[in-house]
Amino acid sequence: MAAENTFSQTLPVTSPAAEAARHERRALQDWRWLRAAFFLAGAAQLITISALTSADPLAVTWSSLLLAIAPAPLTAAAAFAPALAGRVAAVAAAAALVAGIVGGIAHTGAFFLPALVALAAGTALRWRQPA
Repeated sequence: MAAENTFSQTLPVTSPAAEAARHERRALQDWRWLRAAFFLAGAAQLITISALTSADPLAVTWSSLLLAIAPAPLTAAAAFAPALAGRVAAVAAAAALVAGIVGGIAHTGAFFLPALVALAAGTALRWRQPA
């Protein structure tokens, strides 16, 4: 007796519901990373703002102003905007974080490194998903 191997038996059958559940799990993973980036950037932004307004204030340079203004709104847009707008906001947030960190590494720039790592991880997970 010869066993019959049909074409339908070799391909895994996935239902649309299983595909949607898999997509939802991936979306939840990148959303967790992007939400963490938002909270970390917001905390570091508050530290930078308090350093700018303290009794011994930080020098007002382009990097300190960039880190005091841009990270939290850009990472919030990356975390909570729809997929395509979130990708654009994530790239803009990463560029702002890198520029601010490089310019202010001696003062408050190092506080933004965890936010940059979380943003990069969330963006990489989001980029792998279909738009």
